[in-house]
Amino acid sequence: MVDAGSWRSPLVPVLAAALGGSTFISQPVTARIAISSSATHSAIAFPHLGVSKRGINRWRPTTGGETWTGRVSTSSWNPLSVRSMDAAGLISAPKHSNTGPVPSKIAKFRAACFYLLTGALSLPLFVVMLVVAPFVLLTDYYRRAGEHFVNAFWAKASTAPLFHTEVSGIENLPGSREPCVYVANHQSYLDIYTLLASLPRPFKFVSKTSNFLIPIVGWSMFLTGHVGLDRMDRRSQIRLVNDCRRLLKNEAQVLLFPEGTRTTTWTESNENKTRYPVMGTFKKGAFTIAKKANVPIVPITLIGTGNLMPNGREGLMFPGSTKMVIHPPLRTDDKDANQLSKEAREAIASALPAGSY
Repeated sequence: MVDAGSWRSPLVPVLAAALGGSTFISQPVTARIAISSSATHSAIAFPHLGVSKRGINRWRPTTGGETWTGRVSTSSWNPLSVRSMDAAGLISAPKHSNTGPVPSKIAKFRAACFYLLTGALSLPLFVVMLVVAPFVLLTDYYRRAGEHFVNAFWAKASTAPLFHTEVSGIENLPGSREPCVYVANHQSYLDIYTLLASLPRPFKFVSKTSNFLIPIVGWSMFLTGHVGLDRMDRRSQIRLVNDCRRLLKNEAQVLLFPEGTRTTTWTESNENKTRYPVMGTFKKGAFTIAKKANVPIVPITLIGTGNLMPNGREGLMFPGSTKMVIHPPLRTDDKDANQLSKEAREAIASALPAGSY
């Protein structure tokens, strides 16, 4: 057994930090590695995580013995693929939004800028929302387009300095007073920001009831008329259906994420070695609502948000850009919820990278 901490070799052990099955390598950090004489098993210490060991299995040298490949297990024993350790002892990190490995200090700095900016904007814009609230509630109770406009400006101002969103399919959008149900894949915390900033229609989205208690952010959601849901309460689910149908009946538009939560599964492209979030299974709720209200469903594909700010790593924002694809509406009068779910999923998947659906 050789301790690489004292063995001066080309394999200076630098391991990319990773936490949880839904995370990915973002930054090489110093670690100690013990390499067995057969190079088949090793143990690794993560002092920066406060955890002493992680299991690593089936490490082996490639041609020339300068590159090592293997598979690392995280603290929850969710496997995380590691492609290679090069001769300098660096593990090749996956690319993010086609930008290549990015030091986590840069990603952390960008995330800090994002939160500081959106936080600085929140208070003055919330005051504006409070001022216009009486007029909006009296004249536009269900759509609340005035409050949505403030939300959209908030999202644009928070994201524009940090990333750009390309939008295609604007011609597929219904009129702003034509009720419909938007359904989109859910990759990241940035999804709502991207939709608010780039979808030029006032809409209501569904969020956990607990989010409405968050100061400023939750209160602005309440003023805008977004819909709360307690996933563990059957009565809350029934209220959700009724609230959405009431909104749709009064010319409002509703947005739901049929996956129910942000994706936790990733895949890697064989072509460019870029990792992508994998779209999850669709639930029928959104399609049942649209069917009962007899309004069209508009599928929307979000691309790149998960690479910029991965689910579970909201303290990081990697460089890159995002894309939003708006697909043609699906009629609901001659199909059941299962058919609608299948067609919407196929439409959303058609714009996603291969293997990520």
